[in-house]
Amino acid sequence: MNVMHYRGYSARIEYSDEDQLLIGHVAGIHDVIGFHGESIGELRHAFEEAVDDYLETCERLGRAPQKAYSGKLSLRLEPTLHASVAAKAELAQKSINQWVSDILFQAACR
Repeated sequence: MNVMHYRGYSARIEYSDEDQLLIGHVAGIHDVIGFHGESIGELRHAFEEAVDDYLETCERLGRAPQKAYSGKLSLRLEPTLHASVAAKAELAQKSINQWVSDILFQAACR
């Protein structure tokens, strides 16, 4: 998956063969922000314009813009799984947080 970043927002990028356009959608928020372009340069410009327009619209409406995820994730684990994770993290000489983050990164970014 291809991704663009701007002002704290990330967008996933796809190619539409039917439209012969690069299509982008801002990820990580419930509001829908889409954009497109025929080239990477056009797509980048459209992405930045879409985010700027979204932020201006929220300000005009007196509404706080949605932000991408904070990076905080709480999990509830069975005690035996928790113990196993703690042991694996200790063996890797990492905190549980860092070990879990590394494992999730490997799974999500492959």
